[in-house]
Amino acid sequence: MQEPAGVSQLVEHLFRHEAGKMVATLTRICGIEHLNLAEDVVQEALSRALRTWPYRGIPENPSAWIMRASRNLALDVIRREKIFRSKEAEIARLMESSKATSAAAIFSEHEIADDRLRMMFMCCHSVIQPEAQVALALKTLCGFSVTEISRAFLTSEAAIAKRLTRAKQRIQEAHIPFEIPTGDELTQRLDSVLQSLYLLFNEGYKASSGEKLVREDLCQEAIRLTELLAQHQAGNQPKTHALLALMLLNAARLPAREDDQGNLLRLEEQDRTRWNQAMIARGMSHLRESAAGEAISEYHLQAGIAACHATAVEYQSTDWSRILSLYDRLMEFDDSPVVALNRAVAVANVHGPEAGLEAVRDIRDREKLDSYYLLYAVIGELEMRLDNREAAAEEFRKALELAGTAPERVFLSRRLESCAMENI
Repeated sequence: MQEPAGVSQLVEHLFRHEAGKMVATLTRICGIEHLNLAEDVVQEALSRALRTWPYRGIPENPSAWIMRASRNLALDVIRREKIFRSKEAEIARLMESSKATSAAAIFSEHEIADDRLRMMFMCCHSVIQPEAQVALALKTLCGFSVTEISRAFLTSEAAIAKRLTRAKQRIQEAHIPFEIPTGDELTQRLDSVLQSLYLLFNEGYKASSGEKLVREDLCQEAIRLTELLAQHQAGNQPKTHALLALMLLNAARLPAREDDQGNLLRLEEQDRTRWNQAMIARGMSHLRESAAGEAISEYHLQAGIAACHATAVEYQSTDWSRILSLYDRLMEFDDSPVVALNRAVAVANVHGPEAGLEAVRDIRDREKLDSYYLLYAVIGELEMRLDNREAAAEEFRKALELAGTAPERVFLSRRLESCAMENI
């Protein structure tokens, strides 16, 4: 008998890395109107693995076992449904491959990759609300549960379930084709796909709430899907490579963002020997690929900023002047208060904390940051540099009230303590 804990870990791994592929492929075969069926049979196949593998043993090729089980469950439904007559060719192919011993014998890697891309573009169709696009991508492409999605985006399970239901309804009502678009439609939809992947990565890089600051699983899924997109001619564009470079360069710093107790470490406190150099090299490679052509996107500029940090041997050698110039360019694309706040930090590192505070005061639509804890954390840090410790403490208290994760609250509590200690 296999150890149940080991089986559970393997099935969880397969769920994370294989479920999205299976759902996408079965959706192509059964039709997008049967997306729920595809999700259900994959879930049932994984459940069967949990029940049977501890007693029968883990199969030689677990991924192929899950794919075959999912396929057979879908076929059971197909045989009972007359509405699947239009899928006879695909169904016949599935029947003929019933004795296949590997996943490759059923579907080629090229087919599976294309199916995932079709699903990606379908999730990001303009008829689906932007906030629902990311939730749908997490559910169908990444295998996340409604509970996990609700935790990631700081909302209720009921709200996420409603978003998913409405999104699937819109897919059916609008008869969205399960295909990779071309021409103008590709250009328009690709921007939505990139934006969704960017939001997915950002939620992992700095979680909105919970006990963890980082959701590395979200970051890895975003990178995996963006790499898939960049490898296909539909997504092999400079801005895709720029986004991928941005993700890789930022993700390379994840191992050093927290100490052994899970406490947040500032950039200047991080042990740079723990940064993933292989990931930085990949990021720089994609940044070079993004330079093809004359077009420039906000992802290019953000990746350039990330590259300045990733290539600095130590904090003191960071090229803050270049970072500031990149933020100046970025403001031409996105003059949001959050970008302006990040620019203010660069201003402070180039021209001093007083100039940084002035840049914060000059932020357009600053009231939109009233509930953003980093506004007060940044002001607090700049006041500390000016040795205005009472003012800094006041700002850190405001930030502490608004911080969403436990590591952030611990960090801000320590900054408050340092203000008080200096005043004793």
